[in-house]
Amino acid sequence: MTFTDQTNKIVDIPTTPLRIISLVPSQTELLHFLNLDDQVVGITKFCVHPNDWFRNKTRVGGTKQYHVDRIEALTPNLIIANKEENDKAQILQLAKKYPVWVSDVKNLTDACEMIKAVGAITNTTLQANKLADNIQTGFLKLKKQVANLPNLRVLYLIWQKPYMTVGGDTFINDMIEHIGWTNCYSHQTRYPMLTEAEITNLKPDLVLLSSEPFPFKEKHITAISKLCPAAVIKLVDGEYFSWYGSRLLQTSEYLRKLAYSTAKFN
Repeated sequence: MTFTDQTNKIVDIPTTPLRIISLVPSQTELLHFLNLDDQVVGITKFCVHPNDWFRNKTRVGGTKQYHVDRIEALTPNLIIANKEENDKAQILQLAKKYPVWVSDVKNLTDACEMIKAVGAITNTTLQANKLADNIQTGFLKLKKQVANLPNLRVLYLIWQKPYMTVGGDTFINDMIEHIGWTNCYSHQTRYPMLTEAEITNLKPDLVLLSSEPFPFKEKHITAISKLCPAAVIKLVDGEYFSWYGSRLLQTSEYLRKLAYSTAKFN
């Protein structure tokens, strides 16, 4: 069968792919949700959910660097990748030998389209469409729940040395906006680097320290509080802000709780 991926590339895929490699943690979790345990033969070392897959499935490397020999040994008839998370040059090399379907997810709409597309590709359309519908329902409910909360200016940090934040073209930015908040760096793209002086000059209402990719901890709050003494500073689970597969079923409730807990300080 022929499918068009989210980068507008046409991909020829077997009618029912039986040997799937996932190179994206959030999409690996989606494949598990769709009950494709027997079909998924390979994952990355960052595909930590579900734990039994992490322990038992063949790990073909990271999201940027793969062990080609392991991929070849698995003889996949479908590789699922992502434009941002995977290395373009390596994906193009893999596509010369195997069907590679690439997602490109910048917002909730893209995520739901990805979920439905993966469902169509893996012959799990009913489950995938229901999942996407339930996710959208959850976020519509979230919009109503946070409608009367203050619109805070948010600095979301993903890295420490150097400090890095998120631009307006990222999935994380879209999650911030779904809470009704404003990303301080929505006017920029990708992942801008910041100096301590720039962080201080921003004067954000709220600073969110993500658990990934840099694992911010309680000890880092002190350093940020010195830069932003008037801001509320909170540690957040980065998976709820950046994982765009089945995790989104729980994300809207996580964001609601975060919004209400933060409103108490403002």
